[in-house]
Amino acid sequence: MPTFTVIQPRAEDVEGQPILRPLPSAKSRSVGPFVFFDHMLVTDYPPGHGMNIQQHPHIGLSTLTYLFEGQLQHKDSLGSDQLVGPGEVSWMTAGAAIAHIERTPAPLREQGSTLHGLQVWLASPKEHEQGAGSYSHHPADSLPVSDSLGVRVRMIAGTGFCLESPVPVLSPTVYAEIHMQTATTLLIPDEHQERALYVLQGDMQLEGQTLEPHSLVLLPAGEALTLSADSDCHAVLIGGAPLDGPRRMNWNFVASDRELIERARARWAAGDWPTVPFESGRIELP
Repeated sequence: MPTFTVIQPRAEDVEGQPILRPLPSAKSRSVGPFVFFDHMLVTDYPPGHGMNIQQHPHIGLSTLTYLFEGQLQHKDSLGSDQLVGPGEVSWMTAGAAIAHIERTPAPLREQGSTLHGLQVWLASPKEHEQGAGSYSHHPADSLPVSDSLGVRVRMIAGTGFCLESPVPVLSPTVYAEIHMQTATTLLIPDEHQERALYVLQGDMQLEGQTLEPHSLVLLPAGEALTLSADSDCHAVLIGGAPLDGPRRMNWNFVASDRELIERARARWAAGDWPTVPFESGRIELP
């Protein structure tokens, strides 16, 4: 029977939004290109309230926001202004310098709303980490789905399960949403060298071992593994090729070279950074 490394996430609060963060952790700094994983817990915002992450910088990564419930507005220094709803992908590549905001749209803020979703960061390969920034939005119906025998797999980004997402990832990646009905099974193929499973909801077993909800389970390389559902279940699979070298993380910056981070910190502190049009608020260096 395989032995799995299990990561219990730490609880955090991001501008009033409660989250669980299993990555990075002492047990694993990355899984494929994934260096950061936030589960935005179900939160009911009363009228007049909502999530509001003001202008902040990034380098050397791509952010991917994926919602199960609610809506967010994405704005960035490229001029993007996009509403993002459930099942849609908001994909932003930072390159050498980008700034963005994410907030509850004004109409939902006025009436109150519920928010639930995931945000992950994927480290860019060295050849792209100082490149140009970009943004793309991918509607829910553009993401490929396999639906058979009570198991539904949606490829959020990358490839796997004979599916390929249109999201323009920069290295071999798998990011799949999995829904399983009670008493169903799914074979997780050995398609990517590094993989991890995050259980969102339900009673699941992996190779006969019980998985706790809100745990990130690192999967051994080179093995196809059987996932079983003892109730209706919801999970995501992340992973891909190993990073092309270690990454440093400091605040919102990811880089292969400490000097790139120090330079980015100095530029943000000095106000020498691209700005989001018509936005004046910003988050200062911690």
